[in-house]
Amino acid sequence: MAPPQRMRVANEKASKYVTMRGNVPKSSKAKEGQYPVGPWLLALFIFVVCGSAIFQIIQSIRAA
Repeated sequence: MAPPQRMRVANEKASKYVTMRGNVPKSSKAKEGQYPVGPWLLALFIFVVCGSAIFQIIQSIRAA
């Protein structure tokens, strides 16, 4: 009895898109965990910022 109920729920979910003609979203799933920047780019940015801060601290210690 689970498959007909699952089909009914899917039909009810998709029925609101029948009159939208072309404006249907690509996915009905909510976009959670999406970052505007990729994880590799974020890691590179953090590496450059923290690395430059560490080098600046080392340079100021040697100059003193």
